[in-house]
Amino acid sequence: MARTVDPARHEARRLVIIDAALTVFAERGYDGTTTAAICRQAGIGSGTFFHYFPTKLELLLAILTLGTQEVRDAEARYAGRTDALGVVLDIVRQGADDAADPRMPGFVRAVGGVMHLPEVAAQLDEDTRAQQDLIRPWVERAQRAGEIRTDLTPDRVTSWLYLLTDGFLGRVAVDQGFTAEGEKATLVETARRFLAT
Repeated sequence: MARTVDPARHEARRLVIIDAALTVFAERGYDGTTTAAICRQAGIGSGTFFHYFPTKLELLLAILTLGTQEVRDAEARYAGRTDALGVVLDIVRQGADDAADPRMPGFVRAVGGVMHLPEVAAQLDEDTRAQQDLIRPWVERAQRAGEIRTDLTPDRVTSWLYLLTDGFLGRVAVDQGFTAEGEKATLVETARRFLAT
């Protein structure tokens, strides 16, 4: 007789494995990470691992997919706000806060090593779309309200803001002296000046 699956418990276990993998990928890179190391970090057996993720690549994709979903879920966080410029700057701040996770530099480098794989490239493209989809409506509102520059289209402003936050994350990943905490205020101020009317 088959056992009933508790969806909440199943998802909780899955998230534990994802969190452990994020740590191991950050420490060892993609190629240096083994499923055994992830199992040790998560405190699980290999059977449990393979029940959730058939391959190491599937697990990496799950981490990226979860990040993209968190971006999509952020739309609800800003619903009801009327200060469009404030929301845009809060999104930029959130990018810096995400980059401040001590595992993020190593994880970004790990992903960089496999971004040539079609599945990884596709998921990174999806994440880029999600981030731009989050920012663009607020840029449009801020332009309509006269809060930010209107000499560039909303798409161009959105692309530049994405470039700022993505470049910030990339720099945090490769330069130990460039920390998210230390540079966050400058990132937000740079975005503010770029957006100025």
